[in-house]
Amino acid sequence: MTVSSARFWGVLSGLGAGAMWGLVFLAPKLAPEASPFLMSAGRYIAYGLIAALLIAPRWKRLKGLLDRQAWLALVWLSLAGNVVYYLFLVVSVHYAGVAASALIVGAVPVVVALWGLRDQNSPPLIKVGPPIAVAALAIGLIGYESIMRGQLAADASGLSVAIGLVSALIALALWTAYAVGNSRWMVKMTEVSSHDWSLLIGVVTGALSLLLVPMAVLTLGDLPAGFWPRFLLISFGIAVLASVVGNAFWNRASRLLPLTMLGQMIVFETLFAFLYGFIWEQRGPTVIEIVSMILMVVSVIWCVRAHRPAAEAVKELEA
Repeated sequence: MTVSSARFWGVLSGLGAGAMWGLVFLAPKLAPEASPFLMSAGRYIAYGLIAALLIAPRWKRLKGLLDRQAWLALVWLSLAGNVVYYLFLVVSVHYAGVAASALIVGAVPVVVALWGLRDQNSPPLIKVGPPIAVAALAIGLIGYESIMRGQLAADASGLSVAIGLVSALIALALWTAYAVGNSRWMVKMTEVSSHDWSLLIGVVTGALSLLLVPMAVLTLGDLPAGFWPRFLLISFGIAVLASVVGNAFWNRASRLLPLTMLGQMIVFETLFAFLYGFIWEQRGPTVIEIVSMILMVVSVIWCVRAHRPAAEAVKELEA
């Protein structure tokens, strides 16, 4: 596969992952009675069961490819990218509000891209700096718009807001660590397909999410009639689309794209989350939201062009 072809399929995979991951933001709207612990446990246990069924036919072969380090990597990636990340995100939203949490966690593309500048084959900062700055501007505008619309918890004390903001920063660090670490392991595990690696993370995540069950039971509360069939449908639907399909797309992108470029792909999740939110709320985007989404698209396209091989860029100029 040529470099240009790898970039194309990598970006397409990043787009697919964003489209699937954006669906996660609809889950709480579809089951508002479920606590964050119940929603998280339901989604990840379902993910683990589905992943175990899908990977069962290839389990013997895969088991022989995994050493102790690989298993430890699967554990910490499952915690950082799924279970612990989500719990800190829940705390952040509870204490600091949706807007502040989204503003901080939404900086993942910028942080991952900046981290990728440390890689030996990454392009110089002068090339990737501008698109990263554009992505940061888009995230800042989205956060400003959210706060101006009054989504920050108005009744929160200074201490609780501080707890929420620190939790959001921890969530940001966890997801950044997951994106970077997962990319590194995808390059290292060449004998394991991106889909199988995603399923392995799913199996481990499902096992670890059993630790959430006690808190999920304690926070059940009064549930309306017909809740459980709807909840199970949502849990398994999100598990298949967001966790199995979305993670498979992301692992494919992780294998094909460098980190400085991979970080920009995460903006697709934000774009699709906004799109699904507009459809659910039956409203159109505001001017600032439109500008932010345009800036995100510009950032991704600009970043793709910044990663073109020099020979390819010269050929385009000569044409």
